[in-house]
Amino acid sequence: MRPSILITNDDGLMAKGLQELIEAMKPLGDLVVVAPDSPRSGMSSAITVNIPTRLHKISEEKGVVRYRCSGTPVDCVKLGLHILFPNKAPDLLVTGINHGTNSSISVVYSGTMGAAIEGCINEVPSIGFSLCNHQPDADFSKVLPSVSSIARNVLEHGLPEGVCLNVNMPDVEPQGVKVCRQTSGRWTEEFVRHVDPHGHPYFWLTGNFSNDEPHAMDTDEWALANNYIAIVPTKIDMTAYDAMDAIKSWQF
Repeated sequence: MRPSILITNDDGLMAKGLQELIEAMKPLGDLVVVAPDSPRSGMSSAITVNIPTRLHKISEEKGVVRYRCSGTPVDCVKLGLHILFPNKAPDLLVTGINHGTNSSISVVYSGTMGAAIEGCINEVPSIGFSLCNHQPDADFSKVLPSVSSIARNVLEHGLPEGVCLNVNMPDVEPQGVKVCRQTSGRWTEEFVRHVDPHGHPYFWLTGNFSNDEPHAMDTDEWALANNYIAIVPTKIDMTAYDAMDAIKSWQF
């Protein structure tokens, strides 16, 4: 029996990265695609709670069923798991391929990784894929063999409990694959101020990534800068165990 694979993204149903991911997964299993009806980048693990979430089947062909969802990437996963896989969870969840990197601290903002983390919470082996190219017509062809290989390995070997994979890929022919850690860094934001026709100010978020350890060779940012695919095993348990004893010593 072929594996079942749930697919979503945060760039929306029409994104090229999603279409490329679908093609890469077709040889590996039967696909159920649940994607947002429009871009939902930067949603992290947001869920829709104040308005109804809608799910519509839009197409079905041999081995691939597609749905559009009015909610966030995590809504897509929740609906997929609870409505479309009510009796048996899928064998794999893949998200992406995101247009733009989700390396380093971007993992906490990413809708792509929010969806992968949701799959992991529900004990489904989950992978988030991202390409270092924001362009709508980005060329994914150089990394698709690696996308298929990584997914095939997860189907074969599984993942440790509470762990999903954050996979970021360079926008060139990869030199190989590095299993590495998340880089220490942050986004230094600036807000560009404008004034609308009514005289009211509004702001556009911009920013630059500040790498705290540019020469550390065991990080995802180093791997990408040197044209490697970076795989960061990512945990859903955010407990800082090494800080617990110190905090227990406080006088509450």
